[in-house]
Amino acid sequence: MLDVKRLRILREVAEQGSFSGAADSLHLTQSAVSQQIAALEREAGATLIERGRGNLRLTDPGTALVGHTEAVLARLEEAERELDEIAGMRSGRVRMGSFPTAGATIAVRAVTAFRKRQPEIGLELTEAEPEVSVPQLRAGEHDVALAYDYDQAQMPEERDLDQHLLLEERMRIALPADHPLASRSAVSLAELSDADWIVGTCAGTCRDSAIFACRTAGFNPTIGFESDDYQVHISLVSAGMAVSLVPELLLSHKHSGIRVLEIEPGAPVRRVWALTRREARAPATDAMVEVLKTESQRFVRSRRD
Repeated sequence: MLDVKRLRILREVAEQGSFSGAADSLHLTQSAVSQQIAALEREAGATLIERGRGNLRLTDPGTALVGHTEAVLARLEEAERELDEIAGMRSGRVRMGSFPTAGATIAVRAVTAFRKRQPEIGLELTEAEPEVSVPQLRAGEHDVALAYDYDQAQMPEERDLDQHLLLEERMRIALPADHPLASRSAVSLAELSDADWIVGTCAGTCRDSAIFACRTAGFNPTIGFESDDYQVHISLVSAGMAVSLVPELLLSHKHSGIRVLEIEPGAPVRRVWALTRREARAPATDAMVEVLKTESQRFVRSRRD
C-alpha cells in the first residue's frame, strides 16, 4: 500500500519543482525528501520523477499518482473534519438565552428534541430579553440568543453575528371577552382609539411597535398600564382594564376572559431570530439552530391546523 506521507512529499516536489524547494516547504532535509521519493517509487514499482541537471520532471506514472494524491488528501481532510464534528457533538454544552414567549414555546420544544438526539450535550436555557441576551452572546456567555424585530424596526446586521430566521408572526389584538367588538373575527386599530392600552415599559421594539401601529392607524394610544410581562397584559385585559397587542407565540395556550382578534388592515409582523457568533461556533450550536428551525416551523403548522 502506498504511504500517504510519501504521497504528500511527491505532491510538494511537483508543486515546488525541486527537491530543495519541497524540503524547505516541508521543513525536511533535501536528503530526506530524496529518500522518501525513492521509497515511494519502490512501493509504486515505477519511476515517478526523471532527474536532470538543474530540473526534474514527473513521469506519466508520477503525474497520474499526483492526480490521485489530490483526491486522497481531500478525502482525508474531509474525514478529519467529520471526526472533529462527531467529537464535538459528544461533549460540551449549548447555552441559550431566550425572551419569555419564545422560551415557553419553541425554545422548550427545541431543547426537548435536542436532548433526545444528543443526550451527551449539556443544555442551558436562560430567560432574557434581547437587550440583555444579545450583548451576552457577543461576550461569550451564550451560544445562541433568541431575539425578535418588527417590520418597521428591523434588526441591523452585525459583522460578528449570524442571523437565522425562525418564524414570522402577525400580531393580534387582545380584548376583554365582554368588549363590544369581541364577537368580531377582525378589527381595525382605529376602532380602539378610545381604549386604554397596556404596552411595554421601556423604549424598544415591543413598546415602540404598539405605539407605531396605533399612530399608523391615526391616533396616539392612551397608555394606562405598562409591563414587559405578557401575563400581566393578559390579566389586565381579562379584567376589562385594557387592550393589548400580543404575539402569536403567546397564544399556544388558551386564556380565559379574553378574545384575540385579527388586525385588519396592516397587522404588525414580528420576526423571531436565532443569533449565533460567526466565529468559533461549535458543531453542537449549529445543530441546535437546525432544531430551532424545525420546531419553529412545527409550531407555525400547529397554529394553522
